[in-house]
Parts: sequence; C-alpha cells; structure tokens
Amino acid sequence: MQGDIDNPATYPSLRGRSVFVTGGGGGIGESLVEHFCRQGAKVAFVDIAEEASRALVRRLADAGLPAPHFIACDLRDIEALRRAIAEARDRHGPVRVLVNNAGNDDRHTTESVTVDYWDNRLQVNLRHQFFAAQAVRPQMRDQGGGSIINFGSITWLVGDPDCPAYVTAKAAVGGLTRALARELGPERIRVNCVLPGWVMTERQVKLWLNDAGERQIAERQCLADKLYPADIARMVLFLAADDSAMCTSQNFIVDGGWV
Repeated sequence: MQGDIDNPATYPSLRGRSVFVTGGGGGIGESLVEHFCRQGAKVAFVDIAEEASRALVRRLADAGLPAPHFIACDLRDIEALRRAIAEARDRHGPVRVLVNNAGNDDRHTTESVTVDYWDNRLQVNLRHQFFAAQAVRPQMRDQGGGSIINFGSITWLVGDPDCPAYVTAKAAVGGLTRALARELGPERIRVNCVLPGWVMTERQVKLWLNDAGERQIAERQCLADKLYPADIARMVLFLAADDSAMCTSQNFIVDGGWV
C-alpha cells in the first residue's frame, strides 16, 4: 500500500473491537478496512460498490487477515443504514468504533446546481454521518464508551471553488462533530473529525492528477511527498484506539501542510 511505513504502530485496544466503516469498498475506505483488519479488529463495512467490496474481502482473507464483513448499502437510504449497523452488531458485537468515511466530491458549479442535486450532495456527504452516529450511540453507551470518527475535508478551510455543495457539507461535518462531542461526552463517547488533504486514491489520480495538479501539490504542500490513503488510515487508527482517550471535539488535519 502506497503511503505505508516500516514498523507501523500497533494498538492492542483495537484487537477484537467491533468497527463499522462507511464507504469501505475503495479509496480511503479500503485502506481503513485493511488497517483495522491488520490490527485484529472485527470490521464491518458498507458500500454501494458491491463488486469492488467483495474483491476486497477476498483479498484480505487470502492474505490471512480477519475477513471483514461487507454489507451492500446505499447510504442515502437511512433505514438500510440502520439495518446494516444492526447486522454488524449481531455479527461482531456492539459497535465501539464508527468511521463515517463515505462521501463523494464530484465537481460542479454554482450555476449548475439544482435543488435535487443540492439535496443529493448533502445526503451523500453529510446526512448519513448523523444517522450512523445516532444508531451506534446506544451500543457505545452500554459498553462504557466508544469513538466516532467523522470525515471532513480541507476543502472548506481553503474554500475550493469547484464543488460548493460538497464544501458546504464538509463544513457542516465540523459543526456536527462539535455538537455530538458535547452531547455524547458524558457517555464516554468521543467524537472527532479527520480532514484529509488531496489524497492519491485511484479516482483522484485518474480524474485530476495532471500536470497542473502536480504543480499545485508542489506549490501548496509544505511536504513534497504525495498523500495516500494509508496516511489517513494511520490517523484514524489512533483516534479509534484507547491511546487517544482524551481527544474529542477536535479536527485532525492530514494534508501534508496545504497552504
């Protein structure tokens, strides 16, 4: 996996822990699933891409890792999401770690946005994060706590001009994180937000990594190395583990120093 390092950290508290990841079939989500499996966690994940997700399960099982449990789910369907979380609980025990990773950053202009498109972008990038947190809350509370890790984006910090609905949704994830952290803190449920920079997933490379993109990385990142999904996964592992027991209501930016 590009972005991996020699002798990565091991988190004993994650071994055997029930983890639920949204959008786990590809990109950053695929790396999240693999990293949690390598920690010995019991992983369930949802995705709309069934073929890629099943291939991931086979690949990890063939590598001798604990096979994750894939559940096909369109996160715009909140009832289906709730059923998936219940299935994960029944299979692996109460969910102790929720990673709200799923999202989509399709490019668009203000002039092109319709009401239906706007609503769809918020469904894809924001709404399911709240309802997933709502669904796992009683499971975490009854187990004495847990960790919810939402996914934002640096796009709202830098004000990217080519996806206003996405930028709006990701900014709102920050507000959701702070509100949930305050409400759920007395139940020992931690809520944090990871803000990735420009991560070199297969989709990003295929669609947008051209000569202009290479120049932009060289000019705007403090660190010369490209970001890869594994770089994001390592931050998520820390926030999921007991090592981050006093971290909540925070934004954790992993962007190579994008300025």
